[in-house]
Amino acid sequence: MQSLTVAAPAKVNLFLGVGPRRHDGYHSVQTVLHTLALADTVRLTPADDLTVACDRDLGVPAEHNLAFRAATAFAAAFGVDVLLDIHITKRIPSGAGLGGGSSDAAAVLAGLAHWANLPLDNERLLIVARSIGADVPFFLLGGAALMGGRGDTLTRRLKPIAAHVALVKPPQAVSTAEAYAAFDGAPLPAGESRAIADALRTQDVRAVADALSNNMTAASAALVPQISEALAWLGAQHGVLGSAMAGSGSAVFALCETADDAERIAKAAIERGWWSAATQTASPGVVATETEVAE
Repeated sequence: MQSLTVAAPAKVNLFLGVGPRRHDGYHSVQTVLHTLALADTVRLTPADDLTVACDRDLGVPAEHNLAFRAATAFAAAFGVDVLLDIHITKRIPSGAGLGGGSSDAAAVLAGLAHWANLPLDNERLLIVARSIGADVPFFLLGGAALMGGRGDTLTRRLKPIAAHVALVKPPQAVSTAEAYAAFDGAPLPAGESRAIADALRTQDVRAVADALSNNMTAASAALVPQISEALAWLGAQHGVLGSAMAGSGSAVFALCETADDAERIAKAAIERGWWSAATQTASPGVVATETEVAE
């Protein structure tokens, strides 16, 4: 069996509309997600045991890492032993709303599906993905999609768009649980995703930028005020078409006129002490590539 290297992309929410809490404790969510070129790298190597290592300390035990959970969930669902060394090279910051952990989990599922000759839209595989996290099924799809349910169910594939993106994350992370609790204390209307879907259909980047929407922003900014500061700063930068918060934060993003604009904004944000990166939207989800024969 060959080793695999899997690209695990980040995502942004072009639209996020959180609704009321459901009977199962989750919230109804409608969201338009789009993958980015910025990606972690997940390397899967056959081994005598299941281990997970990361080039960055994420502050959680290995068995709580979503990549580890993906491997054990796949093993239980398909009745197989999963014995791998999983090594993650992180480029997507944690606690940002950019989906890094979920994408890493999807990368593990994609690698195991590759070895098992399973298509990534296999229903059992998608059930496993949903059991790990709401964003995990989307990363098996990639591109652009309207997701419903609790954000884990495909409503409709959408046409990906080519856009330049500047990502900015203040130092403080946002706890997703705390953000949703704050939202429940002062909920805002979810809005409509139609404007984003229409803009993607016509491939109009400016219309996408004008329609960016996230009704979690106020709740997350109440926990991390620098989110509001970062959004205001982004909005004042030359070359920004529109900006919004990614997921429940704390990262925010701007759609930019040019790649040079995105690079300049990212450099300026880093000089302010924020994490930042210039990237672009991308079509693939997790992509597995055979790399070498494991000895």
